[in-house]
Amino acid sequence: MTLTDWIVLAVTLLAIIGYGLWKSGSNKNTDQFLVGSRSLPWYTVGLSVMATQASAITFLSAPGQAYSDGMRFVQFYFGLPLAMIVLCITFVPIFHRLKVYTAYEYLEQRFDLKTRVLTSFLFLVQRGLSTGITIYAPSIILSTILHIDTTYTTLAIGGLVIFYTVYGGTKAVSYTQMLQMSIIFLGMFFAGVMVVKLLPENVGFVDALKLSGKLGRMNVIDWKFDPDNSYNVWSGLIGGFFLQLSYFGTDQSQVGRYLTGSSVAQSRLGLIMNGLIKIPMQFLILLIGVLVFAFYQFNKPPVFFNSYEVDQIKNSAYAPQYKAIEQKHTQVFEQRKAAAQNLVSAFESDDAAKVSAAKTELKKADTQALQLRKQAVALMKENNTKADTNDTNYVFLSFVTRYLPHGLIGLLIAIVFLASMGSTASALNSLASTSVVDIYKRVINPAASDRNYLNASRLATVIWGVASIVMALYASKLGNLLEAVNQLGSYLYGTILGVFVVAFYLKHIKGPAVFWAAIITEIIICVMGYYQVVAYLWLNAIGCIAVVVIASLFHMFNKPLVPLK
Repeated sequence: MTLTDWIVLAVTLLAIIGYGLWKSGSNKNTDQFLVGSRSLPWYTVGLSVMATQASAITFLSAPGQAYSDGMRFVQFYFGLPLAMIVLCITFVPIFHRLKVYTAYEYLEQRFDLKTRVLTSFLFLVQRGLSTGITIYAPSIILSTILHIDTTYTTLAIGGLVIFYTVYGGTKAVSYTQMLQMSIIFLGMFFAGVMVVKLLPENVGFVDALKLSGKLGRMNVIDWKFDPDNSYNVWSGLIGGFFLQLSYFGTDQSQVGRYLTGSSVAQSRLGLIMNGLIKIPMQFLILLIGVLVFAFYQFNKPPVFFNSYEVDQIKNSAYAPQYKAIEQKHTQVFEQRKAAAQNLVSAFESDDAAKVSAAKTELKKADTQALQLRKQAVALMKENNTKADTNDTNYVFLSFVTRYLPHGLIGLLIAIVFLASMGSTASALNSLASTSVVDIYKRVINPAASDRNYLNASRLATVIWGVASIVMALYASKLGNLLEAVNQLGSYLYGTILGVFVVAFYLKHIKGPAVFWAAIITEIIICVMGYYQVVAYLWLNAIGCIAVVVIASLFHMFNKPLVPLK
């Protein structure tokens, strides 16, 4: 990065943080700190909801996911619009009518205290773990730029986010996120345009998509029903629906966003806005990854995109072997480049035989490149068994820092920082509100003053921030961060959603039945996930349905349940 990039990065970050803190004002009570006095308009709510979900992981990992696996991840979001409709009809009016601070307050009114505490605990575990991943994502950027270990950058970024959240509260988070998303849309649009401009003169946008499609990267829709396949239409519509419904309807990091709406109508409009924009946004982000893949058919990519791990191997006893792999990689790239040019020429000739022959030639060169990459990864593991050998999170970052013009590099890196700050701040705010409202205020110290609860909320934010940093230090072992955060959620979201489904729709079932159903279901889901019985998205649907069925059976047969006090 040049001085221009650093200036753009610093000015963007400071301006947005300053704007958020200025708009939020001072927090004098818990109502202001946790739900922003329930005063925000629909567009602020909608952008805040989107920013909470669209973390730095989205803009780092999604292009890398498309680069290595194609467009099929977009099917993950197919259940989102349906989930938004259900939320607007059922969840939003209930939460607004009851004036709750967290989603779990309702569960005590509907069931009992132990069910509320159990569900809150499941949320705290899930969100605490996933927040660590969102902190780790931008630390990759600083690590790559400064060539230092991610441990130091994780500590620095985590500390910054903790300070920002403790001082500003939820209103600062929401106003900041509104501006963040505007800049994010603008920056990603410019990134997509630049990828196309950097392609060879004879290769247009359509040619790039055709070429990527021949190598399996335009796999947007998969109609085949396969419970072992994480991304197809059915897993997206069914498993994705349950995951999105649980995430937006029962995860306090999202519920806290639309509780800030000034009315039911404003909260509903914000959620509908999210449902309409999210799939096209995710499609375009993945498309950038596909275009980067096409770009690297004509421009030599590194053997491995994580420059930190490459530096480690180059400074080891395995350096000669790695250099030999790089030399072979250069030869294979020249073959692949020639094959890619032949395929583009075949497209222009509209000759099916030529297209087929060029495709075969390109696939052969691509296979050779993949084999060399596997050799490089094996060498890294020999040198260091703890090496991070999954580099999909570095693909887009590597492209940005090597090929985009100065100034735009600083802006795109600022975007990833902004996305991380927004989603992490929302998560810490929700963890604090759940810890204080559902556990501290209800179980530990129910008779304290509002000032005491405000201070407890700030302290809880710090504690959860430190816990998330600790989790972030282990995030490099989780592979692709975008998949990892959704896999973690799938272990718990289905169970939590099942509790709320019983609460909303099965009025005859009481607290003890749903409490034990949730515990039994969570054990079942953890066992299924550990043994990988089905693709992880299906765990959301199975968990929700299991809670409903088991709670109904307990109620139907009126089994004596062990009371908990």
